[in-house]
Amino acid sequence: MFGVTMVTQPSVRVSVARATGETEAGPSKAAAAAAMVSKPVHGLPLLPGFSFSDPTKTNFHRNQTLGYRNGFAYTRLPTVGVGGDRLHVNQLSQADLDELANKRPTLTFEEPKQVPPSDFIPAHVAFDKKVLKFDAYFQEDVPLSTEEHYRIRKVAIYYYLEDDSVSVMEPIVENSGIPQGKFIKRQRLPKNDRGDHYHWKDLNRGINLTIYGKTFHVVDCDPFTKVFLESQGIEVNPPEKMALDPYTEHRKKPLRIYVTPSDFDQFKQFLTFDKKVLRFYSIWDDTDSMFGESRAYIIHYYLADDTVEVREVHERNDGRDPFPVLVKRQRLPKVLVGNSKDFPRCVLEVSEQDVKEWFTAKDFAVGQPVTILGRTFFIYDCDKFTREFYRDKFGFPEFSAIDVSKKPPPAIKQELPPYNGFGLVEDSAQNCFALIPKPLKKDVIKMLTDDHKVLRYMAVLESPIPEDRGRHFIISYYLATEMITIFEPPVRNSGFFGGKYLGKTKIAKPGSCVDKPTFYGPGDFFIGALIEVFGHRFIIQDADEYVLKYLESNAKDYPPSTILSFKNHFLKQQPTTQESDSGLIEDHKEKKDIETLIKEIQERLKNSDFLLEGPIREAFQILDKDKTGYVDREKFFGICKNFNLPVDDCLINQLIRMCSSGEGKINYYNFIRAFSQ
Repeated sequence: MFGVTMVTQPSVRVSVARATGETEAGPSKAAAAAAMVSKPVHGLPLLPGFSFSDPTKTNFHRNQTLGYRNGFAYTRLPTVGVGGDRLHVNQLSQADLDELANKRPTLTFEEPKQVPPSDFIPAHVAFDKKVLKFDAYFQEDVPLSTEEHYRIRKVAIYYYLEDDSVSVMEPIVENSGIPQGKFIKRQRLPKNDRGDHYHWKDLNRGINLTIYGKTFHVVDCDPFTKVFLESQGIEVNPPEKMALDPYTEHRKKPLRIYVTPSDFDQFKQFLTFDKKVLRFYSIWDDTDSMFGESRAYIIHYYLADDTVEVREVHERNDGRDPFPVLVKRQRLPKVLVGNSKDFPRCVLEVSEQDVKEWFTAKDFAVGQPVTILGRTFFIYDCDKFTREFYRDKFGFPEFSAIDVSKKPPPAIKQELPPYNGFGLVEDSAQNCFALIPKPLKKDVIKMLTDDHKVLRYMAVLESPIPEDRGRHFIISYYLATEMITIFEPPVRNSGFFGGKYLGKTKIAKPGSCVDKPTFYGPGDFFIGALIEVFGHRFIIQDADEYVLKYLESNAKDYPPSTILSFKNHFLKQQPTTQESDSGLIEDHKEKKDIETLIKEIQERLKNSDFLLEGPIREAFQILDKDKTGYVDREKFFGICKNFNLPVDDCLINQLIRMCSSGEGKINYYNFIRAFSQ
């Protein structure tokens, strides 16, 4: 507003005149326009306090000063002046206004400023995702083929402008038999031996490119490539036609077939019998061959085109792949011409000229075998539509189904082979129940309740040999597994080594059945009993007192005569000292004393890790609160188990019996001495 009132000042007038190219001598058109703008509204000066809003004004929109003309943006003068009056723009012609708009004022007091240079854009940004594509081909020799001497392979050459790399791709052709796809991976390709690389300036239509020894002939490019090359001042050659592969074009030629038209109307047959199919149920019996079987099939005969299909019948868990079709739908030859019978069908399929007669509907009937492609099928039944079709078409009587189900063979009783004497009977029988024998099921409850419970007996060997008459043995019966071990205590200068005589095993009674043998049990061991072990006869002469206690606690499971024999035996014995109350072989004259037995145990265990007298003694002393030197039998074996002491050893078993008392306690003083160094 203030600029309008100051238009009459000389300085402003001079600047306007210079901007419009006029001098002060003559008034210019711009000065006239400025004078019109400076006309006051309502006769009042345009000063603060002298202007007011027009109450009659109803249009308050902003004037549009931007527009388009002939597709170019331009600015136009507003149509409303200051205070709401319209400018009299019609006083200047359009040519004058264009001259004023396009006129650039010259600087008077300052030197012209240089235009700032444009921003630098790197190549990988400017040419990002811009690729030149050329269509080309190369010729490949085929030396080992009589049908073709060379082949034409089409490729597409991609040139990436962002990094000047090139890749060659070969489009995949179906059934070509050639590995296609990426021919040359993306890389910078060498142009010559001097280290130069191919540039987009080297690419054009109608040229040859030699890449890694292969010559590619470029025939065409895409529109973007053409526009880009022309924009860079390269004259693009005219496109060429892509070379054709002779062998591929030869295969595209249709074969000349001469067919004599027949009077038979196949179209009428199709319209009449469409969706009408004869269904036959058949079996293929191949039980005569090795590993052969009888399998069921369904034969479909399509009346619309006289084709045959053979489908398999699958059962649940039959162990076969779920292939539904054995023979696909096709016309099957029934009789071949004489020259085609010996021709191998695996080399070439049977053509129309090789077939004398095809299969028709009259060749299928219930109760008759039919040979299809060398396999004989026996038809035993059909569906309702097939029966009606044969009755109406051929006058056949109604077919009756034939029972082809086979009776199950009689069950074969599985008998175990006779026992060969090796191992246990139950263990040997597992080889007959499964291919991989499984271990016998153990009585877990019995093993838990009778663990570490062993019944020990002393026996002598009954033998006619004089040297065997003085030999004594210790028979141990393990209640948890019902197995027996025999140990012979070593005797100096006896001529026998002693030690383990028989390992853990079950011993069958003489005269018992081989298949279901009866084994020795605690009830069979009594004083004076004769035990036969694999041809050797042992006579029981003594036992531990624990044997009598165990038999009395389970008296209902064992005969009373066995318990009475042990009671009478122990009543006859007179205990001498507290340490000799174990009751095992006390009257034997050749029995070793405790000191000799301890020395033998120490000699046997001197190279082992059991010689730990201190920790074992402390463990027993903690349980022996009264300092009597005795601990309970169960606590004694518990400590031996914690220290992994070999309580199953024969010498240690004999030492435990010699240290046992009649009250169920064991003297641990002498026992610990055997484990000291």
